[in-house]
Amino acid sequence: MKKVVLKIGGMSCSACSNGLEKYLNKQEKIINASVNLVMAQAMIEYEDSLTMDDLSRFIKEAGFECLGEFDGKEEKEKSHKFEFFFFGILAVLLLFLSMGPMLSLPTLPYLDPMEYPKNYALLLFLLTLPFLYYGRDLFVHGVKNLLHSMPNMDTLVTLGVVASFLYSSCNMILVFCGYDSFVHFLYFESIAILIYFIKVGRFLDGKSKEKTKEALKELVQITPSTALLLEEKEEREVTIDEVREGMTLVAKPGMKIAVDGVILQGEAHMEEAFLTGESMPVKKKKGDSVIAGSINQDGYLLYRAEKIGKDSTISEIVRLVVEATNTKSPIQKMADKVSGIFVPTIILLAFGTFFFSLMSMPLDEAIRIFISILVVACPCALGLATPLAIVVGEGVAFQNGILIKSSEVLENAHKVDIIVFDKTGTLTYGNLQISEVFTSFDGSKEDLLQKVASIEALSTHPIGRAFTLYAKEHHLSLSPCSDFENLAGMGVRGVIDGQTFLVGNRKILEKEQLENPYLEEETLLSRAGNSIVYVVQERTVVGLIGVKDIVRKEAKKTIQKLQSSGKEVMMLTGDHKKTASFIAHALGIPNVVAEVLPKEKTKEIRKLKKQGKRVMMVGDGINDAPSLAMSDIGVSIHEGTDIAMDSADVILMKNDLQGIANLLSISKKTLRIIKENLFWAFFYNVCMIPIAMGLFQKQGITMNPMFGGIAMTVSSLTVVLNSLRLKGWKKK
Repeated sequence: MKKVVLKIGGMSCSACSNGLEKYLNKQEKIINASVNLVMAQAMIEYEDSLTMDDLSRFIKEAGFECLGEFDGKEEKEKSHKFEFFFFGILAVLLLFLSMGPMLSLPTLPYLDPMEYPKNYALLLFLLTLPFLYYGRDLFVHGVKNLLHSMPNMDTLVTLGVVASFLYSSCNMILVFCGYDSFVHFLYFESIAILIYFIKVGRFLDGKSKEKTKEALKELVQITPSTALLLEEKEEREVTIDEVREGMTLVAKPGMKIAVDGVILQGEAHMEEAFLTGESMPVKKKKGDSVIAGSINQDGYLLYRAEKIGKDSTISEIVRLVVEATNTKSPIQKMADKVSGIFVPTIILLAFGTFFFSLMSMPLDEAIRIFISILVVACPCALGLATPLAIVVGEGVAFQNGILIKSSEVLENAHKVDIIVFDKTGTLTYGNLQISEVFTSFDGSKEDLLQKVASIEALSTHPIGRAFTLYAKEHHLSLSPCSDFENLAGMGVRGVIDGQTFLVGNRKILEKEQLENPYLEEETLLSRAGNSIVYVVQERTVVGLIGVKDIVRKEAKKTIQKLQSSGKEVMMLTGDHKKTASFIAHALGIPNVVAEVLPKEKTKEIRKLKKQGKRVMMVGDGINDAPSLAMSDIGVSIHEGTDIAMDSADVILMKNDLQGIANLLSISKKTLRIIKENLFWAFFYNVCMIPIAMGLFQKQGITMNPMFGGIAMTVSSLTVVLNSLRLKGWKKK
């Protein structure tokens, strides 16, 4: 069995992706196919006997284009905002012309339907033609799906539009032949508004398409485009495509590792937070592995290229993100099933009623009933019920600092059973900070930290950044430091204002044979997960400083709120077990899985889903991208990496974890509104379709396409007003 992800051209709506998916799954030797509209991709599992040419042929037969295998490179699609705005103006004009006389609005000169029926009919006809072009993709895919015996919403819309257009055109011809009364049987505006409403829905659903595709592009760009090759003792810059397995490459301080490899010579601290989530840089030496995209902070390295291109760690993360994104949720599959039953039923009903009506009434009456059924059953209210509520809900969420990118998130967020948190940068702030200071320095705590920062400003060690950052945030002026010396494995030395200061770990005290007055305090700080920094002034220990990644101030309250609402909470991190366990205990998280790489994180998420749990993953790093995509709902904080934010369904814009509890609350109210909308939409169909079929003609209750269009508008208006109730949501 083989698996491939192909780029697909020509898909513009969910009907396209559903139709292609069904067609592919019908083919022999294709085991499973899943088509993703947002990513414009098809993930296909197939037997070895099939070739890429066979797959391309199947896609072409279904009416789409195979653009080759996915490689992470995507071109930005053009914006549709202008045509969206242009056709919006045309739609308003059409409504004014057609509905104005009924509402006693003033008519334009020479366009009164009673006095100038020919002018009126011709203008409506001409204004409708651009909409037919605008909705051409609906008609093309509606016909294709009908030919493949897979009728969908596009097919229903196509039949209704074609029938309405032909019927209205015939009546327009009769108007030009002198039968002015037929001006009342023109339904051109219904065609235009129907097409525009459908386009509006798809425009709103597709807002995040480009952003989602940019996620993979950003991920591919993590690795540098060039590498420094060592050849015959000379360094030469080459493109990444020129690098071959076994070549010796150079990484100087500040450079990114070009490809996965093994260190041949040298040692350095490597920043791998994008992959492991560990805030503290990792020391690497000869024989250790280095990962493409990691940053060499302070050493000169020679390393041998090992994994290149598709075999690299980054490529593996890309593959995991793509496969997770192409996995359809059970809810989406259920929606496809309902659509597959509803549409054919309406089509059969319309045609059956048409032929039955011909036995007892004139052709024009039968056509009227046929069009009325298609127009009145056209699921505008059904189509608006979910997306409109979600759009309003998204607006409410955004006002509260929650950016939602997936149209299904608000429908499903409150249903999650377990919320999985990354540690570094999510439950914590993600960078080393000064957590506590013990001092006997002749001056204030700020004075001591000013001296330390003045020395550490000359150091390249990662812990030194915590002091320089503190000085910057607290506006501390750094003093000139002379005779600076880096004490390997211990710390740094410097002279400030004529006094010698030593800053470093306990080894400094041992080397200088100094008594440690802070043994108890050191034990407390170490147990709390701190890195220990001693300060020595002229052979006197004057300070003990704890440096660590600080827990977010709102984290504990958020965890408690989620647990009290019945949600299970778990920590999943690449950090060390000791550090992770300490943080989890402090926050009251009972379940911790630590020291896991991105692939293992994804496996943990998949394991939870196999247990039947609906999973929300909260993360901030590149290493979280695959698990964010694999989870039912992925959440990233705004200060996280670009790839994490782009892979997630939700971004907490205020970097406040309490937004998760708010998201669940808004989701619950949104789902209630959606259910109410669906009730009214179905209630409308149950009432209107029998009337359109003529079942109540004997009671004098009939319907023509115009009233069908009005009824459709009223049902849609009901859904709109009900959805706006979401704006009344209040934070608890």
